[in-house]
Amino acid sequence: MKILCIGEALIDMICTDKGRSLSEGNHFLKKTGGAPTNVAAAIAALGGTVELAAKVGNDPFGKQLIQVMREFGVSTRWMLVDDAYFTTFAFVSLMEDGERDFVFNRGADGQLSREEVDEIPLNDVSIIHFGSATGFLPGPLQAAYQSLLQKALQKNIFISFDPNYRHLLFPNNTQTFIDQSWNFLKACHFYKLSDEEAMLITGAITVNDAAAILLEKTEAVFTITLGKEGTLFGYGGNTSIIPSIPIQPVDTTGAGDAFVGAVLYQLGSLSPDAMKTLSADEWNRIITNGNKAGARTCEYLGAMEAFKHLNNQIFQ
Repeated sequence: MKILCIGEALIDMICTDKGRSLSEGNHFLKKTGGAPTNVAAAIAALGGTVELAAKVGNDPFGKQLIQVMREFGVSTRWMLVDDAYFTTFAFVSLMEDGERDFVFNRGADGQLSREEVDEIPLNDVSIIHFGSATGFLPGPLQAAYQSLLQKALQKNIFISFDPNYRHLLFPNNTQTFIDQSWNFLKACHFYKLSDEEAMLITGAITVNDAAAILLEKTEAVFTITLGKEGTLFGYGGNTSIIPSIPIQPVDTTGAGDAFVGAVLYQLGSLSPDAMKTLSADEWNRIITNGNKAGARTCEYLGAMEAFKHLNNQIFQ
């Protein structure tokens, strides 16, 4: 059984003038990226069987994305090439504390259609991961997301969700992001939020209040990542904090994706029934290992470079 990730594949242009804004920076480093693309690479790096559904342009950057995924061991059968659109770009500036800002130049990723996604066979898929950074924007990809979600529900496939909110994508219409997120939060079996996302989606002013709302309104196991403060874990009506792994961060890009990838990799070794009946202690172990993968990723510049240093030995 394999894991299917769907969403954007793009090129990150990372400003290497650390501590400078995009308008001030002059030097950029080209890296492959996109949240679900990162998750797929992390799963493959850890030894999992994973496929990526995404769309890229018929250009050197699209070809690079496909090649990098193949090198990690990700199946690229459903990484489709669009002749009419250029590969999507994200320009990224890294500040001194390792945090980042994005400017998106959207292209082919949003053109993955419902008709194309409906052709993907799901008989051997045990988990579908939705990484929605661009999947909630108007266009073909949004409809493809909704269609695949419904098919996953019909086939009782384990559903994973990470909203990957970016303010620049929804500058004037945050409510549409919130509404679509709730649709997935109420349908999935596992989801990961940042503290910012948890408060935005719930309307709460503290993380604890947000967690209480999520416990009340959703049935899924969930995590809220808190950076160096650890990971808030929601399960069975209760929450707890699972400590983070102390490191000196170089770049936080891809850390959340590595965390999700590590969680899904571990779930992928279980039967479909076992995934949905894990105890709190078993989930605690899985999330602790996810924290280890996220911490390892922060020690390198660029997500894909970091994932080369991921393997299941870090869980020991």
